[in-house]
Amino acid sequence: MVHKLKLEELNRIDVETFKKVKKIPLIIVLDNIRSMHNVGATFRTADAFLIEKIILCGITPQPPHREIHKAALGATESVDWAHEKDINTTIQDLKSQGFEIIGIEQTSNSTMITDFNIDKTKKYALILGNEVEGISDEALENIDVFLEIPQLGTKHSLNVSVCGGIVMWEFAKALK
Repeated sequence: MVHKLKLEELNRIDVETFKKVKKIPLIIVLDNIRSMHNVGATFRTADAFLIEKIILCGITPQPPHREIHKAALGATESVDWAHEKDINTTIQDLKSQGFEIIGIEQTSNSTMITDFNIDKTKKYALILGNEVEGISDEALENIDVFLEIPQLGTKHSLNVSVCGGIVMWEFAKALK
């Protein structure tokens, strides 16, 4: 008979073990995200897929905060994170560390994520932009590649945390 797994059956690791486990060489950069729920959901997803780090840029809210915690469910304690004021400084720092910078954005030069070859020998930083404006205009020229998620309906727009979950999963599958 099928049953839902109880918490003790999930074999979850604790925060201390999480910190020691090898991470996927992927950094998530949140560029001026407004919603604390989106920030919290991104932390929770990053925890699920063993993402290396989250960088919160600009006006993106930072933990600790009750609204972030509601969605993160403690992932702000497990996932490494930092706050940087300027997105372009962040991009340049990541490039100097050997990261390829991927903007998740619908642009005139986007590649569908389904057509992008994720290279296991590379390190990637994925930039997710503001809920209304997308990635900052000043950051666009410093991004190496733009990816978008194919969408078939009428909206052609996904919530930023949903978008982040999809791309984190695609990269986690390919890089683990």
